[in-house]
Amino acid sequence: MIEGLRVVAVTPARGGSKSVPYKNLHPLGGKPLLAWPIDCALRTPEIDRVIVSTDDDRIAAAARQLGAEVYRRPATLATDTALVADTLRHLWAQLRAEGEEAQILVLLEATSPFRSPELVGRCLRRLVD
Repeated sequence: MIEGLRVVAVTPARGGSKSVPYKNLHPLGGKPLLAWPIDCALRTPEIDRVIVSTDDDRIAAAARQLGAEVYRRPATLATDTALVADTLRHLWAQLRAEGEEAQILVLLEATSPFRSPELVGRCLRRLVD
């Protein structure tokens, strides 16, 4: 939470990838690519909830083991042409229907692994300011 605003971090991670199948589970620096955004989010004090949006059982299991919640997305949002924005809209609608009242949704993609909790916190502070 920051300035009384609830924050949810989301990492989209689909199973299909034409170039590198299961790239989100491939190791980078001794841990799966998926672990980087989850770890960052869990260590960012301003983030209240950490979610992975996926269509894949292997990725879902890994995400849970790494400490994230998992939300399933429909196959239509897991294609090569599906937009991340549509995935986020779908998840936001699910969260709202469940009563989630977060005001901020933070996108932490696995393909940008080297961000720090301090950087995310600074970005959130700038957003709120």
